[in-house]
Amino acid sequence: MNRSIPLLAILLLLLTTSVQSQTTANPAPATTPPAAPAISTEKIDTRKDVAYADTDNPRQRLDLFSPKNRANKPLPVVVFIHGGGWKGGNKSSGAAILPRLVLTEQYIGVSIAYRLSNEAKWPAQIHDCKAAIRWIKAHASELGADPDRIAVWGSSAGAHLASFLGTTGDRSDLEGEVGTNLKQNSKVQCVVNFFGPQNFDSMVTQESSVDRSTKDYPEALLLGGRVQDIPEVARAASPITHVSAGDAPFLTAHGNKDPLVPFAQARELHVALTKAGVESTLIEMTDAGHGFRSPELDSRIDLFLAKHLLGKPAEIPSLPIPKGQ
Repeated sequence: MNRSIPLLAILLLLLTTSVQSQTTANPAPATTPPAAPAISTEKIDTRKDVAYADTDNPRQRLDLFSPKNRANKPLPVVVFIHGGGWKGGNKSSGAAILPRLVLTEQYIGVSIAYRLSNEAKWPAQIHDCKAAIRWIKAHASELGADPDRIAVWGSSAGAHLASFLGTTGDRSDLEGEVGTNLKQNSKVQCVVNFFGPQNFDSMVTQESSVDRSTKDYPEALLLGGRVQDIPEVARAASPITHVSAGDAPFLTAHGNKDPLVPFAQARELHVALTKAGVESTLIEMTDAGHGFRSPELDSRIDLFLAKHLLGKPAEIPSLPIPKGQ
């Protein structure tokens, strides 16, 4: 009996060591998205799942965040569009972005959902986003919003859609017919682009961790075929194709080590916008991948939004932001 106790202890030690070894070999992903912070119900009015397309489709919904204490005048609107490769994600991610702005009592926040690629192919996604913008404009009076001061902010696939909104405000033929507010337009005043795809044609040839030779990479699922096989469709779905003078000003932030959407996409867009005479600020997030957090970037975004939505003159720094700043 006395001899069995040490043996049992040894077996338990070996088992514990084995479990710890397995845990170390399979760490949790470093890029797990942070949970959305709690929204202050004392300072923010929240309305969720508002239908913007007059349908029962849960993807054609938006969430509204408005400051309870506000001046008696229409406020500008910041619209957030979620990422997820056009095949995942949801509008709840806007709750991690918008409240910080709404708490300043200078903005209304809106987070929109849209049909994903497993339900509908392009251009359903941008038609939904345009319908959401038109809904905001049609209901501006009841929302206390200024329909002529709307910014769009997107990340990844959502940034592709935000960029498309920013470059096609002058294209009535691309509005689509979603919803009943067709007398409105989807023109926006500025765009915040976080690592969004901009040129599907060139992205196929740029180095990344995504195998874009298959039939099921995200852009292929969105477009209904490989970019290589339907180049005209891919070009029409690329924001860079529609860049022209008069487009909305852009602020682009992109990690220079992004493994999914190459940093070259941000540079291409910046060059095209600048050539067209459109204000463009490109901020390289040094050593960052597909996603980042940066207090310094937040401050630059605040300047950018205040400049274009609040009329406060500002110079937006474009120097690279080192990781962790």
